[in-house]
Amino acid sequence: MEKFKTLTSTAIPLDIENVDTDQIIPARFLKATNREGFGENAFRDWRFQKDGTVNVEFVLNQPQYEGPILVAGDNFGCGSSREHAAWALTDYGFKVIVSSFFADIFKGNALNNGLLPVQVTPEFLKKLMTAIKANPPTKITVDLVAQTIGIDGSDHTESFVIDAYKKSCMINGYDDIDYLLSKKDSIEHFEKTLI
Repeated sequence: MEKFKTLTSTAIPLDIENVDTDQIIPARFLKATNREGFGENAFRDWRFQKDGTVNVEFVLNQPQYEGPILVAGDNFGCGSSREHAAWALTDYGFKVIVSSFFADIFKGNALNNGLLPVQVTPEFLKKLMTAIKANPPTKITVDLVAQTIGIDGSDHTESFVIDAYKKSCMINGYDDIDYLLSKKDSIEHFEKTLI
């Protein structure tokens, strides 16, 4: 996985609540077993009309909004437990998803795939949405080391919670196997004490 410490970027405001995993990646696109290629179908039924033309009203198709941070409504990632939702979002280019609540399984899948779910208060989420919609070039800074998120050029900042193990993995670019390999010397030393 890619290392993550701090990200400053513009963001995309997806002001929709209860976005479920079938909306993130529709079930008909779950035929592959590797992580690549899912991004092209992320939010497929919202990004495109039934005839295949681009839905210009959907926020991901609006050129004023761009960046690897998705600021979404409450209860993001609900629905089925498909890991493909996290694959689709990372393959599309997102590095951070911000919401006031995440479904637990989605949150775990995101962290396991190098996608940082940042849970903020409903009040702070509203400030983010308002700032981005009023001025799309607004930049957001996510500092994983300090566990803070803020709106650049303002005093609006908030702390967020993350599991210490997952935080360490993201900072170092480790998946679970990489983490174990990073402890190889300690494990071998411990094994020698048992003999």
